[in-house]
Amino acid sequence: MSLQADFYLELDAFHLEVRLEADSRRLALLGASGSGKSAVLRCIAGTLTPDEGHILLDGQPLFDSARRINLPPQRRQMGFLFRRGALFPHMTVEQNIAAAVPNRAEREKTVGEYLRKFRLEEAAKKRPRDLDPMERQRTALARLMASEPSAILLDEPLSAPDSFLKFRLEQELADALEHFGGPVIWASHDRGEVYRNCRYACVLDAGVSQEVVSVEGLLAHPGTESAARLSGCKNFVDAIARGSAVYLPKWGVTLRCAYPLPPFLWRIGVRAHQIRLSEPDRVNAFAVTAVRVVEDVDRMIVLCRPDGAAQDAPLLRMELEKDEWIAAPNKRRFTVSIGPQDILLLR
Repeated sequence: MSLQADFYLELDAFHLEVRLEADSRRLALLGASGSGKSAVLRCIAGTLTPDEGHILLDGQPLFDSARRINLPPQRRQMGFLFRRGALFPHMTVEQNIAAAVPNRAEREKTVGEYLRKFRLEEAAKKRPRDLDPMERQRTALARLMASEPSAILLDEPLSAPDSFLKFRLEQELADALEHFGGPVIWASHDRGEVYRNCRYACVLDAGVSQEVVSVEGLLAHPGTESAARLSGCKNFVDAIARGSAVYLPKWGVTLRCAYPLPPFLWRIGVRAHQIRLSEPDRVNAFAVTAVRVVEDVDRMIVLCRPDGAAQDAPLLRMELEKDEWIAAPNKRRFTVSIGPQDILLLR
C-alpha cells in the first residue's frame, strides 16, 4: 500500500508545495519549526484542503482538485497521532479507545483487547488528566490502532520533560508500529529520532518539499543547505569550484574534494566532528586560531578563525573528544584538516 501526495496550498503569506510518496517503510517528514509539517499532515488527513493537486491512498483519490474529489477525514482511513496524544479530556481511557472502534458490535471486545495489548487495564477508568506520560501515549496509540487505519500520520509524537522518558516513549511507539503494514509519515525536527525509526526522509524547507531519499543518503549527501542543517551540520561557507577543489573566499582556504563538483555549487558544509587536529602536511590542512572554547558534557566545542579569514567570515566549529583536546600541545593556534570525503557540496 502506498500514500502519494502532490499538492499546493496558499496560506496567507505561507505556501505549501508538496510532493512525496510513502509506503510500508516509514517516511520521515523532516523540517524545522514553522516549516509546515503539521499543515502537510492536516492536508493528507483532510482537516485542511489544498488549493490544487491530489492525494492518493493505494491509487484511490482522497483529494483531487481536477476531479473535485475531497473525502472528509472520517472516510480517509488515516490514523493521526497528535502531539501529546490529544485525548478527549472528558472521557476515560476505555471510552477514548471505544470512540475509535468502527465496528459497534465488536466495540466492547475490541476495547478489552487494546487495553490488554497496551497494558492499560489498571488505567481503564482514569481520565487523561490522571494519566502519567507513558499511559497517555499508550492510550493515544491504542485509540489510533483501534480505528483500523490504512495509513498513520505522526505529528512530532514524542514530547517528554527528560531524555530518558522520551526514549521510553519512543520505544513504546516503535513497538506499536512494528507490525503495521501500511504507510507511516513521521513528522519531526530531530535527526536522531528520524535515523532510529525511519527508512526514508523528505525534507520540508519553508513549506517546499525536497526529494524523498534514504535516511542514510540524507546524512551522507544532503544536497541542500536546509537538509544539511537538519542532518546536524554546523559549518557553512560560500564556495567557488576550481577544478577538483573548492575555494572558500571567506576563509581564504582551498580544499580538495572527493566528489565531482557540480556547476551550481554555492556553498559547502562541514560537520563539526569531522574537523580534526592535524599536522601541516596533511591533505586539506590549514592553520586556525581558537577564538572560544566551550566544555560540553562529553566533548569540547572549539570555535576557530582560519588564518586567512575575512573579518566577517563565520567561525569554524570543531567538536573534539575531551582527551584529544587535553593532549593538544597548543590550544591557541594549531592546524586542522578536513577529509576530502567529508566536504558536503550544497546547492
